Amino acid sequence: MISAKKINFGDSKLYMKTFSVLFFLFTSTIVFAQLPTLQRQDFGNRSGNNQANVSNNKVADFVRPPIEDYKVISIKNDTITVDTSLTIAKDYKFNYLRKDRYGLLPFGNTGQTYNTLIYNFDKESTMPLSMAQARHFNYLGVDDIKYYYLPTPVTELYYRSAFEQGQTLDAFFTMNLSKRVNFSIAYKGLRSLGKYQNALTSTGNFRFAVSYRTKNNRYHVNAHWVAQDLLNQENGGLQQQAIDQFASNDDQFDDRSRLEVNFEDAENILDGTRIYVNHHFELLSQKDSIRDYSLKVGHVFNSENKFYEYRQEAATTLFGDAFQQSDFRDRTDNEETYNELFAVYEDEKLGSLKFQANATYYDYGYKSVLIQDANNDGIAERIPNRLQGTVIAVGGGYKNKIGKLNLEGNAQVNISGDFDGYNISGNASYDIASDKRFTASVISNSSPAAYNHLLYQSNYINYNWFNEPNYENVKTNTLSARLEANKWVNLEASASTINDYAYFGLVQEDSLVTSFQTNETLNHLKITANREFTLGKFGLDATVTFQNVSGAEGVLNVPDVLTRSSLYFTDRLFKKALFLQAGVTFQYFTAYNLNAYDPVLAEFYVQNNQEIGDFPLVDIFVNLKVRQTRIFFKAEHINSSYTGNNFFSAPGYPYRDFNIRFGLVWNFFL
Repeated sequence: MISAKKINFGDSKLYMKTFSVLFFLFTSTIVFAQLPTLQRQDFGNRSGNNQANVSNNKVADFVRPPIEDYKVISIKNDTITVDTSLTIAKDYKFNYLRKDRYGLLPFGNTGQTYNTLIYNFDKESTMPLSMAQARHFNYLGVDDIKYYYLPTPVTELYYRSAFEQGQTLDAFFTMNLSKRVNFSIAYKGLRSLGKYQNALTSTGNFRFAVSYRTKNNRYHVNAHWVAQDLLNQENGGLQQQAIDQFASNDDQFDDRSRLEVNFEDAENILDGTRIYVNHHFELLSQKDSIRDYSLKVGHVFNSENKFYEYRQEAATTLFGDAFQQSDFRDRTDNEETYNELFAVYEDEKLGSLKFQANATYYDYGYKSVLIQDANNDGIAERIPNRLQGTVIAVGGGYKNKIGKLNLEGNAQVNISGDFDGYNISGNASYDIASDKRFTASVISNSSPAAYNHLLYQSNYINYNWFNEPNYENVKTNTLSARLEANKWVNLEASASTINDYAYFGLVQEDSLVTSFQTNETLNHLKITANREFTLGKFGLDATVTFQNVSGAEGVLNVPDVLTRSSLYFTDRLFKKALFLQAGVTFQYFTAYNLNAYDPVLAEFYVQNNQEIGDFPLVDIFVNLKVRQTRIFFKAEHINSSYTGNNFFSAPGYPYRDFNIRFGLVWNFFL
């Protein structure tokens, strides 16, 4: 028998969830206050017809600046212009994640998780990953927040229909209060009931960002505040009888709500807030030809609080025995505060040299210690409630451009704290021509396994472990190369070696999920080729990926081949006022032991009993563009009714049936 008692350490309130209409009222006030005196600022130093002529302070006389003046800036200071074009790449990105999902297999309802078909071993952090990684696909990180530099305000509205009583809306607004101050505010919300029982999704992503630079251009700051909550009802997948009924193609089960699921009383949620500030000051600025170097010092602050919670009204035997049989909640808290001090020396000949030191305070865990009398020797097993401490790291970076050769390298090592780790990365790119580039890169990383591999507590007895003293760092070495040549072929290849790989899998005796770490070496090879062909008004975009895993067996499963191809037609109609894009997209991956999903952990785990795949996914799309408005119509999975009900996103979780969805992306330039 197993007995347990919990020692309470008190409550620590981590939850903060705010979305106020005051932001929008503030935004509206500023915009309308500026309308009577709106004038174009000389953002691009342009002349001639591109210059706006505003007379008598009337908006009617205002001419919108060229699109090249509307800048989007990443946290790495990479800059692109606001893009309102309609291409096949835009069709791929028109989804809930708002990014190309190639290599991801979505679950049945919008807002649920995605199974990973293509693996990238490019982690550079020396800290553990957070818990509930299956909930992080739509969790916006620091790199996902952009900053802007605009001559006039910009608004973007995204809308797309969902499944059964739901929709997705992403509303975004940004403007420059002056040439030196920009802010943006946005909210993406989703609610979708889904086709199956107890599969509702309800998510929200709020973000507010600001950038500022002084008049002499020596001080810069980028900052943002983000609040996110991602809630999913969980049903554990279909029961075995329901799977048979689904596969039978019986018309009475075309209404998927008739299929019995494993349970209808559970849900999980990932909630997080983040404050981020990145600012620097130029001690020495490159003012003229006499001084060809500069020196700046800066500081990065990143504080993020998350919690993940699984709650259920009644325990189920699917996950083993439970301490409490009804109305329980498993909550995991994760707080990290990161501070970095850096100095960057830039020289026209030597390039850019960076030195940095950072400290990361982490606090991961639970409210109570768990003591189990489960040891055969009669010794009580103690599972602590916290992983807590501070890790100090130092590192540096180098960047330079020598003719057509671009060099970049970074290194960091943990020098203090309970977590060891290091990261070394470098890449070199060569501009073969204006439209052709070759890049080679290497990453060597050693970091702890994810927090929920090291420590986990749950009401389900099997989901309690403390592996931090026993697990080694996961060590990854990746060598990759990439050729970007649209007129030839875009080719990417990577070879990775992973030691002490940590993963979730099944305990063979009772088929329950737990954490494992293998001491065998894994080798992962990936090759992806892409080419877009055009002939008149027709186009073909084709991508294929080959993967292979050797070494430890049954630890990392991947499809051998994954492919996506789109054949489409484009034309301009109604005196070129309307741009039409219409076509068909075909997707396919070979059958393999596709990872299974665990709703308690919100993680995928390795299973080696059931092969899934070898089914085509065919979509038909018709997209329109009128000025800055793009309208999307898509008939998804049109072949579902005649290629057989063998399509699954994970064991027990069917992929989507045929459905028709529509939406739009609407940009406003004031």
